[in-house]
Amino acid sequence: MSAHPVDALTEASEHANLLVVGSHGSDALGSVLGLVSSDVLHHALCPVAVAGAKE
Repeated sequence: MSAHPVDALTEASEHANLLVVGSHGSDALGSVLGLVSSDVLHHALCPVAVAGAKE
């Protein structure tokens, strides 16, 4: 697998039925997704579920 998380997760998605990634919570701009989660959503070859932390 590749060293960068996005590359590794995208590569893993080639053989997956579902990829689950975490969100980092809301930041000052209201963004819920981090860079890795956002990129994985755009590049994964299977469905992606984003799991958030329970508040």
